[in-house]
Amino acid sequence: MTEVIGIDLGGTAIKLGRFTEDGTCLQSLTVPTPKPAYPDETIDMMVYAIEKLAPSMVNISAIGIGTPGPADITGRIARIAINLEGWIDIPVATLIQSRTGIPAVVGNDGNCAGLGENWLGAGRNYRNSILLTLGTGVGGAVFINNELFTGHAGSAGELGLISFDPDGHPCNSGNHGSLEQFLSGQAIRRMTGKEPQEMGELAAAGDRSALEFWDNYGRNLGIGLTSIIYILTPEVAIIGGGISASAQYFIPAAQREIERRVMETSRLKFKLIPAQLGNQAGITGAAKLALEMLKRKK
Repeated sequence: MTEVIGIDLGGTAIKLGRFTEDGTCLQSLTVPTPKPAYPDETIDMMVYAIEKLAPSMVNISAIGIGTPGPADITGRIARIAINLEGWIDIPVATLIQSRTGIPAVVGNDGNCAGLGENWLGAGRNYRNSILLTLGTGVGGAVFINNELFTGHAGSAGELGLISFDPDGHPCNSGNHGSLEQFLSGQAIRRMTGKEPQEMGELAAAGDRSALEFWDNYGRNLGIGLTSIIYILTPEVAIIGGGISASAQYFIPAAQREIERRVMETSRLKFKLIPAQLGNQAGITGAAKLALEMLKRKK
């Protein structure tokens, strides 16, 4: 029986899952991301976690890795990881493969989350969709006619890095006022002094200032999505990542903003919905990435 491992490298945690070909997760594991997350230490932690998840490597045919930034078109190199220290042109797939003896492939973590949702989650019934992952940073994925769009060099779909406010807070991408600087976990901490989970708990308790915060957050999300919808006219925009746990408090405001700003011809039958796979999206999509690599090699 063919099995693959999917890895989701995040700013705070590294998540792993062992999957069968039909998407069944047999086992999962989470380990902390080293601080600071320099490449050597992070690769060491990933190898440690892989060996803990599958000690004998029996039945493991491939490993897929999602990293927070663009990968090259060959799926070998993490070109840059926006919110990790020292991650520029790191040959992640080669390093993991040489340490484990298992074929490996690397992709953008937002694309991996999108692959997961497109395969087994909220996007499985749509051919044209986008995904925004709201977490430490803001990632994205674009599907056109059911195919993941990565552009000619592999780095398309960085939806969180589009310009939102030209005079806004500086972004690690080099941009100023990117959408990420209004929607990410880092942005929420900067604006409120609180963790996103705490803001969600306050909203659930009826705290007026927290509810107002999420309403404004949803408005910003809707404005950011407006440009994307005009360009791509997707059937659905899926909202994932850890911050989506509070989606009920901000999706209505985002939907109102989209309806106010986007002509009906560009949002025909458009839906804005939460992701379905939760924290499993990234590892599920990374596993799908590994399975697709195996398919191409046959």
